[in-house]
Amino acid sequence: MWGLPLIFLLVGGGLFFVIYSRALPYRYFGHGFAILSGRYDNSSDKGTLSHFQALATALSGTLGLGNIAGVALAITAGGPGAVFWMWLTAIVGIATKFFTATAAVKYRGEDSLGQLQGGPMYVIREGLGKKWLWLAAFFALAGLCGTQPVFQINQLVAMLRTSVAYPLNLASETNHLLFDASVGVVAAVLVFTVISGNLPRIGKVTSRLIPAMVLGYMAMTLGLLLSHASEIPAAFTLIFSDAFSGEAVAGGALGKVIQVGVSRGAFSNEAGIGTESMAHGAARTNEPVREGLVAMTGPVIDTLIVCTCTALAILITGVWQGSDADGVTLTASAFAATYGAWGPILLTVMVIFLSLSTITTFWYYGSKCLGYLIGAQHQHHYAWFYCLLVIVGSIGSIDMIFNFLIGMYAAMAIPTMVSALLLAPNIMETARDYFARQQRAD
Repeated sequence: MWGLPLIFLLVGGGLFFVIYSRALPYRYFGHGFAILSGRYDNSSDKGTLSHFQALATALSGTLGLGNIAGVALAITAGGPGAVFWMWLTAIVGIATKFFTATAAVKYRGEDSLGQLQGGPMYVIREGLGKKWLWLAAFFALAGLCGTQPVFQINQLVAMLRTSVAYPLNLASETNHLLFDASVGVVAAVLVFTVISGNLPRIGKVTSRLIPAMVLGYMAMTLGLLLSHASEIPAAFTLIFSDAFSGEAVAGGALGKVIQVGVSRGAFSNEAGIGTESMAHGAARTNEPVREGLVAMTGPVIDTLIVCTCTALAILITGVWQGSDADGVTLTASAFAATYGAWGPILLTVMVIFLSLSTITTFWYYGSKCLGYLIGAQHQHHYAWFYCLLVIVGSIGSIDMIFNFLIGMYAAMAIPTMVSALLLAPNIMETARDYFARQQRAD
């Protein structure tokens, strides 16, 4: 799935948005943060979430295991050079997010219950017309499969097993199925408690959890980086040199490095994938461009800042070399190298909250995809099936789970990017009109 055509669609499509807009989004970061402050919120506008809640909900689907475990998996599979291609995906992803999130609000549509919804399936239906409905259904099906909770719960269980179960003799390396399943059951109950309140409750939970957990994680990584400050330049040099050689892990296979970097970058920030458009499409605003400006801050926060810190922590501590650990356990090893036994414990606390917030957000994405396919009046049944998947994911294989989800992310990217590219002229017309009115107001 993640061959050259899809990489060209994501990265090349992002470059097209940068050039076509003449880098317009990049010039308005200040305005985007002003919107996030609540200055432009209007309770009478259409939508469910405030701008900040919409961003927090979207980030809860990316910040967390996409940044903590996803980066570790990228380095394990593609070497340090994969981080460079993750950066590139994020940089062009800023423009991509501006276009896709603006479209998500501009082309909102009603579901079968008459409620206003956003997301690529509605963008395609409302913006491209009936002849493209097959593409909308394709996204909804891929989105339903790709937003399962199995990876997040799998990595949460792995973290708890390493930092809690083994030290307290609650499980062993050969006998941990009962512990894993028990964690899955507890997590399923917690998730059901949150999702029973639907989107407003998810928005409130994520808007409180995400800032606190991100600040806590950044404080941990900052302490680690400061303790190894002299090694940071060498880590950056390794990233840049390996990005064009692939010699560190991929055996000189540059294509493998690029493939891993772009796919994990997409998994990290979801730029061009389309899932985050469902959250941004629920923003309470009558100005589509405002939500586009809010959405484009996402790749900066989750990939250029948080993912970079995770990558540097893994590289400068050297845990990525000669280790059998992968995913979140590799990141935990990096913190253990600096903070001792407290490192994995503190990281576990972060992972618990971040993974659970991601799981609840993914339920929202999946339920909206299912509602589009079979009718919104039936999507409430999805909660029971979803919680069962939480339990199943707690005892599954990480390789099988991650490969399946990455494949579904690739499938989601096709309709999202195709629709955004086809509607780019309309989106730019909306953007020019908005900024012209904004300049007159100022």
